[in-house]
Amino acid sequence: MTVFVLGGAQTDFARNFAKEGGGLFEMFAEVVPDALVDAQVEAGEIGVAHVANLAAELFTGQAQLGGLLVAAIPDLDGVPSVRHEAACASGGTAVLAASADLESGRYDVALVTGLELMRNVDARSAAGHLGSAAWVGAEARSAEFPWPALFADVADVYDWRYGLDPAHLGLFARNAFANAALNPMAQARDWTFPDGSFGQDDRLNPVVEGVLRKNDCGRISDGAAAIVLASPDFAAEWAKRAGRDLAEVPRLAGFGHRTAHLSLRGKLDRAEGQEYLFPHLRGAVLDAYRRAEVSGAEEMDVVELHDCFTITALVALEHLGAAPPGTAGRLIESGGIARDGVLPVNPGGGLLGLGHPVGATGVRMVHDAARQVAGTAGPLQVEGARNVLTLNVGGSFTTVVAMVVAR
Repeated sequence: MTVFVLGGAQTDFARNFAKEGGGLFEMFAEVVPDALVDAQVEAGEIGVAHVANLAAELFTGQAQLGGLLVAAIPDLDGVPSVRHEAACASGGTAVLAASADLESGRYDVALVTGLELMRNVDARSAAGHLGSAAWVGAEARSAEFPWPALFADVADVYDWRYGLDPAHLGLFARNAFANAALNPMAQARDWTFPDGSFGQDDRLNPVVEGVLRKNDCGRISDGAAAIVLASPDFAAEWAKRAGRDLAEVPRLAGFGHRTAHLSLRGKLDRAEGQEYLFPHLRGAVLDAYRRAEVSGAEEMDVVELHDCFTITALVALEHLGAAPPGTAGRLIESGGIARDGVLPVNPGGGLLGLGHPVGATGVRMVHDAARQVAGTAGPLQVEGARNVLTLNVGGSFTTVVAMVVAR
């Protein structure tokens, strides 16, 4: 059964909610009404809600986020809700669960919202909280910042397999931040980068871990995103009252969802002798293509790619089929991922430039993908976009959620 994306919203990812005196409640109170207005749906029409979040208990001490959602949006009182955690893929899993609720026939309209408050603590504390998504006590034990250390290990393995030119990572980052400069909701929209900021200059682009430098790494972000999903019957009635052509309404055409060993080492051991570095990642993408009845990356007009680190993006590009294993650097160098390239990647800036409030990211990806295929992405619009792949990753590629959003 087709699931339609009626609308959505996100907060400004440049904001520091703690400095404003706000938090998770204020995020819910802002993003959900905005999403309902965009979707032209009343709160009373929502049948079920799904909330995505990684670590509210660690960052704020707050659990039971479904109840906090109702506190912020009283008209949702009595609506059933579920909270989802899959590290940075929490949002993707929430979208899938909401879709399954609609496909089962239990409900006709679902609200999906993801959020994370992370800028209320210092960088070292934030890194420690985020490290809970790795295998605690079993990997990255001596690292000050666990995730840069683990993805630097990914870069080392990639280099051993294929050879890695760090210049390709810098080019990816440059493209991400250039796109973010056009996005009025991006964390990095006003940032400036002197010449040398994407190269090997230790002053302008200092080493963080291994081959990864400052501008290869996503930043700590606050923010929330929300979307409204609907069954075909509700969407058809909604289109009539909104004066819309249902054929032009974005839909979730296909998905893939796989989970692998928690540790990076466990995943790399499984990949020995195989064509792809992360076979389950490749499998999830192929599942999404198959279910959407498309042949592969050549039918995608845009990709919303999980680029928490530049090496994450380079690896993901190969697994989605944009380039054969070991060759994504050449695609980046050729300009193929630019807004006017053969496969535009993250026209809004991605995680590097737009921001990465962990629980919000997978929801934000679907929101932006839907805007692209609806032709409502404003300055971020890729002309003629009809099929968009979203690729949301949790941990060291532990959880993978891929979706094709189409019309």
